Amino acid sequence: MRVAFLFAFCAVLSLMVFFSVTNGAMSLGDRITKLNELSNQRPIIRMNTDKYREFVKTTPRNYSIILMLTALNPSRGCGVCQVAHEEYDVVASSYRLAGGGSDKLFFTMVDFDEGHDVFTSLKANSAPIFMHIPPQGKPKDADTMNIQVVGYNAETIAKWVAERTGITIRIVRKPNYGGVVAFSLLMLLVGGFLYIRRNSLEFLNNRSMYAWIVVALILFMTSGQMWNHIRGPPFMQRHPQSKQWMFIHGSSQGQYVAETYIVMSLNLAVAIGFILLNEAAKSTNEQHRGRNKVMAIAGIVLVGIFFSALKSIFRAKYQGYPYSFLFK
Repeated sequence: MRVAFLFAFCAVLSLMVFFSVTNGAMSLGDRITKLNELSNQRPIIRMNTDKYREFVKTTPRNYSIILMLTALNPSRGCGVCQVAHEEYDVVASSYRLAGGGSDKLFFTMVDFDEGHDVFTSLKANSAPIFMHIPPQGKPKDADTMNIQVVGYNAETIAKWVAERTGITIRIVRKPNYGGVVAFSLLMLLVGGFLYIRRNSLEFLNNRSMYAWIVVALILFMTSGQMWNHIRGPPFMQRHPQSKQWMFIHGSSQGQYVAETYIVMSLNLAVAIGFILLNEAAKSTNEQHRGRNKVMAIAGIVLVGIFFSALKSIFRAKYQGYPYSFLFK
């Protein structure tokens, strides 16, 4: 009788162990302990499909997950994924550095090559994507960060995380002395050049040189380069449906880096056209009449064509703008 009872007890115990191993589900406390161990090793927890199901999909859950969907393999052609990942790492490192982090928020990522099933389940067809997985309920539209509008620099990500989780993160970046060194070298080169040319500094009175410097600064600022520096937009992006590369953002609230270079080039062409028109009008020498005529025609063509292209871009970004010139 005792042998039968012992045999039955062992059988039941074996079945319990078997089903617990087969199920493979950890308790909430075990999951939090494991997440803390992983985040202590790296601020960003790298996940595959199995880890995503275990730590993100399994309930109950009393912690928030910030998830980055990315494609870091260069063969995937995601030019901005590496830059976005670096900014994301700054946020995660700042969170851990501030006080070792907490059990309420964890930063994770899934690379396409390691968890394409996760992309499929989340209906993600582009990268990078930043998502907030709340402790309870399904993610809302606001739980996906709109990087096309706000960019993906560390400060912007931290602000979005604070809005979704209520946890404020103070961004701490590693000191970068590259700018200081580059500026010092530039000043050294300029000082050396001026010392070598100390006996012939007439070029400092050249008004044309200063005029071109001013034009370059104006083109730099009006093209949106400062906006790029603040927001950190992608260089360009594929259209979600057609998969074609987009160089011009379709909204007045965003832009691509490539777009600023295009606008800068068009503005430069218009500026050159006006300069040619101005120089042709100033010249009164009869011997240069033919040259002045060519300059005037070239200036009119440059201004007409490239100003029309600028208006066309403006119409594409501001829907409903009624005016156009040569191009729709």
